[in-house]
Amino acid sequence: MAEHSSMLRDGFILLGFALVFVLVFRRLGLGATLGYLLAGAVVGPQVLGLVGDAESKLGIAELGITLLLFLVGLELNPSRLWRMKRDILGLGALQVTICGLAVAAMIWLTTEFSDAAALALGLPLALSSTAQVLPMLQSSGRLRTPFGERAFAMLLFQDLSIIPLITIISAMSRNPADAGGPPGWLLTVYTVLALGGLIAGGRFVIRPLFRLIGNLGEREMFVVAALFTVMASAAVMEVLGLSTALGAFVAGVMLADSPYRHELEADVEPFRSILLGLFFLAVGMMLNLHTIAERPLFVAGMALMLITVKAAVIFGIGMAFGMAWRGALALGLLLSQGGEFGFVLFAQAQQALLIAPDAASLFGAVVTLSMATTPFLMMATSRFRKEAEQPQGEREGPQPDGANAIIVGFGRFGQGVSQMLLASNIPVTMVDTDIEMIDVAAGFGAKVYFGDGTRLDLLRQAGAADAEMIFFCIDGDQISPDFVEAVQEAFPRAAIYVRAFDRRALIRLKTTPAKAVVREVLESAVKMARIALRDAGLSEEAINRAEDMFRARDKERLKLQVEAGDIRVARDRIITQPEPST
Repeated sequence: MAEHSSMLRDGFILLGFALVFVLVFRRLGLGATLGYLLAGAVVGPQVLGLVGDAESKLGIAELGITLLLFLVGLELNPSRLWRMKRDILGLGALQVTICGLAVAAMIWLTTEFSDAAALALGLPLALSSTAQVLPMLQSSGRLRTPFGERAFAMLLFQDLSIIPLITIISAMSRNPADAGGPPGWLLTVYTVLALGGLIAGGRFVIRPLFRLIGNLGEREMFVVAALFTVMASAAVMEVLGLSTALGAFVAGVMLADSPYRHELEADVEPFRSILLGLFFLAVGMMLNLHTIAERPLFVAGMALMLITVKAAVIFGIGMAFGMAWRGALALGLLLSQGGEFGFVLFAQAQQALLIAPDAASLFGAVVTLSMATTPFLMMATSRFRKEAEQPQGEREGPQPDGANAIIVGFGRFGQGVSQMLLASNIPVTMVDTDIEMIDVAAGFGAKVYFGDGTRLDLLRQAGAADAEMIFFCIDGDQISPDFVEAVQEAFPRAAIYVRAFDRRALIRLKTTPAKAVVREVLESAVKMARIALRDAGLSEEAINRAEDMFRARDKERLKLQVEAGDIRVARDRIITQPEPST
């Protein structure tokens, strides 16, 4: 009973302080991460001493990092991964390698640490804070922009590089207990076998399980199944002595192209946020403030050098990859801080007897201070980065206003759809991420909410559960079959209408539950051809005959292409140029 009471008391204190500090820091525009760290430091044994045993809380809170990597894996459907391969393998690999070696050299030159210790400290400092940067990109609406995707690609490679970094630290270990561990080649074999087993388990066990849950309609079971998938994958890796984070990442990749990806993302996100917050609270509690107070200039100087080196290296890499200097500067500053995985790797280095506990505390403080500077750096340099970092301002998010239809995308296509619906007295809720478009629409009396309508949680916030129609009028080829199926499962009473970018998109989406998929330029092309034929002197009967022939051939060809799943079939149905007579 006493232990149970202590857990309740600790939870009450931690959440209370976290709530206050995070609200204040959010209000100041400094982000939640710093609020959690400072709250942990205040309630921990170094200041008020209200909560103890940070190590055990850190063990539980590391599930937050596990869930974070699971969500990163969910973002990696094969098509997006392939499209980003140059940025991931180019920008990401260069950034981790050059920054890690440069920071290690800086530590070795400016301190008395050994070569191994400098490397064990410098390589983790090459990693940036995914937990801090991704929310900043999401809140500014830039995560899906070219700039945001490049930042995400670098963060993704950093997350993937944790595994080789842990291996490097283990290989340099001076701890006799590590000498009895399996050799590196055997760990490689374990890793390959584990990955193969997880992929097979995902295909033959996890996917059928989610299909069964989807058929039963038990939404809360998605949460249970998602957490089970993450923990089972992490547990398999832990038993083999491998990284639990890698297991969670593979679990996410296994489900990245499943129809349940968006629902899983919405269900797991709250757990990830809470546990990651607890992780930062525990890290704040474990900071040795006495050690930091004894050497404040060292901490401040090392943080300044870390930020300068990383910003300069990332700026140079960005310029080498063809970015404008403003965008490269913004990328360098955005990723200039140390990251949360640094704390994990410092603990690994400490266990390997490469660094002393005081060094781990000092460099933990360096990471914390570098995180604290990022929001200030971004604000202070905003006028120099205007082309890359357009100020978004605050716009109202979607609200369930009882509309029968939700329109995602308020460009020229979405505007036409909305006007037709409004002319028929059908109320609509309109959502877009383009701030300029929202402001222009407001000038014409149209209410457009700000938000990413390809997120299930935002659609639910907009009232999709009660809507009769959902229109995806987004420009480009952004709507996948899996997403349409996920929307239909989440909101079964709504009819879904999708704007298709081209014939390929139409073929992919034809087999989905969408009520209608419309090619964006087909009707305007037919209309222009009719006008031209009329001007050329053809009769209305001849024009109608030409249109009927085109539509019949096009419909027949599309049917065969959908059945085959290949745009190259039924070429004989295409109306071709007649051979010149001889």
